[in-house]
Amino acid sequence: MLLPCLLAQRGKKVACGSSEGTIYLFNWDGFGAASDRFALKAESIDCLVPITDSVVCTGSTDGVIRAVNILPNRVIGSVGQHVGEPIEQLAKCPTRPFLASCGHDQKVKFWDISSLHSIVVDDYRKKKKSGQLKSLSHKAIGTGEDFFAGLREEVADPDEKEDDDSDDTDSD
Repeated sequence: MLLPCLLAQRGKKVACGSSEGTIYLFNWDGFGAASDRFALKAESIDCLVPITDSVVCTGSTDGVIRAVNILPNRVIGSVGQHVGEPIEQLAKCPTRPFLASCGHDQKVKFWDISSLHSIVVDDYRKKKKSGQLKSLSHKAIGTGEDFFAGLREEVADPDEKEDDDSDDTDSD
């Protein structure tokens, strides 16, 4: 079953995600049969968003946001993840290099995708060193527990305030 679709390669190709974890490519003038298939190591591709003419980001039920190059078909790496929870939607900011994602964990997360604009994918297929996705940011792989760590404000301990107030009382 085909799920999300988008235009790629300057409108010459249509990329469609599927419930099997495969991206199907169609020529714009020939929708009868797929011109190319690209299987990802994902359970399903539930959302797609274009980053450049040849780079798209995919969200899937395994919770990983993958950056994928179209023609030559290569997985570039992992942009981020909602640990153990499916990705519901992806959106690219039109003015800044950020990607927003929301998942079943009821969180909206923002990812820096500035490095994706300068990536050049070689036609030559290199041997993979490991089966793990390349992390495109320091927060792309992990538990996600520290996502908002730099944004939290320190809250004063309420017990300290009570101790300060007790010193002001007069006792005879």
